[in-house]
Amino acid sequence: MLTQKSLSLFAAVGGWRTVAEAVASRALYLVAYLVTGEVATSALIAVGGVLVFAVIRVWSDRKYWQAAGGLAMVAVSATLASSTGHGVNFYLPGVLVSICAGTVFLLSMLVRLPLVGVAVGAARGERFGWRRDRALRRRYQLCTAVFVAKFAIATAVMVPLYLAGQVVALGIASTLLTLPAMAACAYVSWRILRTEADPAEPAATELPADCQTGRL
Repeated sequence: MLTQKSLSLFAAVGGWRTVAEAVASRALYLVAYLVTGEVATSALIAVGGVLVFAVIRVWSDRKYWQAAGGLAMVAVSATLASSTGHGVNFYLPGVLVSICAGTVFLLSMLVRLPLVGVAVGAARGERFGWRRDRALRRRYQLCTAVFVAKFAIATAVMVPLYLAGQVVALGIASTLLTLPAMAACAYVSWRILRTEADPAEPAATELPADCQTGRL
């Protein structure tokens, strides 16, 4: 179900480097905050770490907009934290993304247009042709439900930690429940689609003896 087009789509948005940058920014901020206790300093260290990633990406792959996108995301988080002086605000964008994304994924299931089906259909060049296949539509609904569960868990964990101002606990939760958890959901979805797409081969029908010998 995942073709070369799907892999190209993943690479187009930055691939595993984007995942690594997002995880590294959260982890760097958390470590720096634990060491220094300073919000602004920790934010600058996180930005500096992602800046190194961006420079390497531009120098090695010439992928300017992916590098700029990753840097812009961490810059927004750093600005929120530094301007307010509250360390938890560094993770606020991740909290908001979980809430909004979970809502969108759930709505897509309710209107029977699961986002996983939309994404995979676009990657395979099928558009909405998969909607005519009831079994396939049901599998896409199941895959989308996996993501809904992930966003629901992330929201249930991160929102109380944010409201309580628990920087360290929120940092750990945000690091684990955002992109790493998304990657796990993508793998589970791939297994669902792959398993359902590989039914057992039908047994070969034995030809009559006359056909085998070429006689009518």
